[in-house]
Amino acid sequence: MRPAANVDRVFHSLGDPMRRAILERLSEGPISVSRLAEPLNITLTAVVQHLQVLEESGLVRTEKTGRVRTCQFDPAGLAAVEEWIRDRRSMWERRLDRLGDLLAEGGE
Repeated sequence: MRPAANVDRVFHSLGDPMRRAILERLSEGPISVSRLAEPLNITLTAVVQHLQVLEESGLVRTEKTGRVRTCQFDPAGLAAVEEWIRDRRSMWERRLDRLGDLLAEGGE
């Protein structure tokens, strides 16, 4: 998968408040899908759909043992977004440094 596509998927996943709530819950540790769905006030089917989006973006891993599907947050899924943000921050810091240099030259 292209890095930009992965960043797009992660941002898409994080753009939904229910998926962010699911990630918040999963940050506490692995949990079965049925237990995850209990406090969310949405159907089990909707939770599974949200988990599929999160899994496709690399933010969640699921594992089925017998009849129980367990899911957990995978922080490695944030790596592409962290890199994207770091690159943007670096670019803007360089631009602002150059602007500062230009302003300092003009003031002399």
